[in-house]
Amino acid sequence: MRKIENWNTGWRFAKTADVPAALPETWQAVTLPHTWNAQDGADGGNDYWRGTAIYARTFPRPVLEPGGRAFLEFLGAAMTATVYLNGRQLGRHAGGYSTFRVDITDALADTNLLCVAVDNSENDTVYPQKADFTFYGGLYRNVNLITVPAAHFCLGHHGGPGIRVTPEVDSAAHVAQVQVETWQTGGQEVVVEIEGLPRSLRTAPNAQGRAETGIRIENCRLWDGVDDPYLYTLTAKLLDHGVEVDRITTRFGCRTIGFDAEKGFLLNGRPCRLCGAARHQDRQGLGSALTDAEHEEDIALLREMGANTVRLAHYQHAQHFYDLCDEYGLIVWAEIPYITRHMEGGRQNTLDQMTELVVQNYNHPSIVCWGLSNEITASGGVTPDMVESHKLLNDLCHKLDPTRPTTMAHAFMLDMDDPFVMASDIRSYNLYYGWYLGDLEQNDQFFDEFHRKHPEAVIGLSEYGADANPAYQNGKPEKGDWSEGYQALYHEHMLKMWSERPYIWAMHAWNMFDFAADGRSEGGKPGQNQKGLVTFDRKTKKDAFYIYKAYLSKEPFVHICGRRYIDRPEDVTEVKVYSNQSAVTLLVDGKVLAEKTGDKVFRFQVPISGEHTIEARSGALTDTITICKADKPNPAYRVEGGEVVNWFDRPDEVVREGHYSILDSMESIKKSPAGAGLLANMMAKVTAGYGDVAKSVTLPEAVQRQMDKMPLEKLLKQAGKSVTPAMVKQLNAALNRIPRVE
Repeated sequence: MRKIENWNTGWRFAKTADVPAALPETWQAVTLPHTWNAQDGADGGNDYWRGTAIYARTFPRPVLEPGGRAFLEFLGAAMTATVYLNGRQLGRHAGGYSTFRVDITDALADTNLLCVAVDNSENDTVYPQKADFTFYGGLYRNVNLITVPAAHFCLGHHGGPGIRVTPEVDSAAHVAQVQVETWQTGGQEVVVEIEGLPRSLRTAPNAQGRAETGIRIENCRLWDGVDDPYLYTLTAKLLDHGVEVDRITTRFGCRTIGFDAEKGFLLNGRPCRLCGAARHQDRQGLGSALTDAEHEEDIALLREMGANTVRLAHYQHAQHFYDLCDEYGLIVWAEIPYITRHMEGGRQNTLDQMTELVVQNYNHPSIVCWGLSNEITASGGVTPDMVESHKLLNDLCHKLDPTRPTTMAHAFMLDMDDPFVMASDIRSYNLYYGWYLGDLEQNDQFFDEFHRKHPEAVIGLSEYGADANPAYQNGKPEKGDWSEGYQALYHEHMLKMWSERPYIWAMHAWNMFDFAADGRSEGGKPGQNQKGLVTFDRKTKKDAFYIYKAYLSKEPFVHICGRRYIDRPEDVTEVKVYSNQSAVTLLVDGKVLAEKTGDKVFRFQVPISGEHTIEARSGALTDTITICKADKPNPAYRVEGGEVVNWFDRPDEVVREGHYSILDSMESIKKSPAGAGLLANMMAKVTAGYGDVAKSVTLPEAVQRQMDKMPLEKLLKQAGKSVTPAMVKQLNAALNRIPRVE
């Protein structure tokens, strides 16, 4: 029978490409999961170590049945792994996020030296290579030894489980015809059983080692998302001469899915408004080397917020997390790391990674679509080779899985009328109006225009967000201040926008958690993207978390915003409460100030003169914070350079007659070669803090023309605190030295 032994202990590690002939006792002892970028991948500078390292361990010859085989199973080795046993190369796998297995049987000795060379260095064939997140290296998921008899269910089928289950469901009649396929080596018969059903089915494999059968489930219980995520358990047994020699088990759900250009997503024939967040798989201090406990905490936070969907970006996630989504009913967008920059030499790798994603995750009822790419046009627009690669990926997905649609996450720069927008079955856009550029209302306008122009097309919102450092507070939040307050206002707007447009098939906030992006240097935390609704260490839920809870969760609550905004210089301060209740009472120092009825957001104006205890109540629900009247703003609450906006209020220091200034439009300044060069240098400095991706972004001509007509002063304001007072003064002084060109 099959045996699985965890091999997370006993490893030695070194940053070297030289495969040793014996186990080096001087190498660092490590326990898996492990990444070598847990620290330097999240400290800023875009200088984390990328290269080849080796993991080594010894082991005795495993006990095998006559004719039995031994496989090593790697659940995640980033990004390319080469496996050596006793100096002999046995396998190579390119792709850092999927499972792969290596048959080591024929290279076994009585005492064995296993070496795994893992490489996350830059190249032009294996994705990802350019993106706004850290590409951790290491054996960051479990490693197992699997031993099987001579006759066994296949372990070499693209890292898959060896079994595929396809329920064909009549959700109205609650009847399912379940098609079961297995792949095996040897054996004469396969027995299939579904837990709780009275009968089993027997079938014989064909000459290619594939067996197929069907089971009808009457009165089937539907997998119905977060309301009732019911799972069936199916076991396949392999018989050899009538004796069971191997068995595998999988879970599945009976459900139907659909996508409609007017109604959005349909689950079991009913419209189901999807709203949640995207998730990266890393954590402060651990990097990507997570255990089951961290995965479970992440899904618990998603569930607390009330999310019914999660975009597992930008790569294949751990099987345990897909299992958790099945168990708790979260709808999943699954994707491969074909992102930001199209590489002509990387086509085969995208096909390989997609094959593994689909084969390994086919049985998960939570997954409803396969993501082909993310913002792939950001670094250079649409090319014929890119279009062909997407056509091949799209066709591959339909061949491997006719039951789910393909999707793409488009960069905002891609014109909505470009034919490439329709390359997948359904689609979503990544929009950052109100943060990186433009105003919040432009998000509304974008969807209204898209739906008017393409009424037959299914459209969603795959990314949107605003960075927030919980240490930064502002009594008057504004775009670019990295304050917790502005992030909350941003998401208030986006949720209202979504609630008024039922045709948006899903909306995924970017991001559920802050995550490592070592190329970033902004907002007081170098090396982090801070758009998360929860901090990188999972210890702080930002205020924006609770506006989602107000919209999505059925758990009654009240939450007072601004609990970290303690020192307040204003005489009358706004106290904002988020709640999914219809009425909230606010008490100041134990006395009722006001009671308000409303919907999700309750605002109160509170006079302050000293230290005050603020309490919000709704029935038995309560939340309390403490605030203090301050003589002046607390400088710790503002990102460095926070006073830049005030400098714009002094135009007498800006203009020099006959010369340019920040009050001129970019279009006017670009008429001068010296002015054009100065602007190019300025843009390079502004985008530097946002990492490599921002540097490579190409704006569409229409957007660039719109920006060019705006006064430079307005653009600098929209850039927020990535533009310091010193930068503004230096730029204006330089412009004052350039004669105007009429």
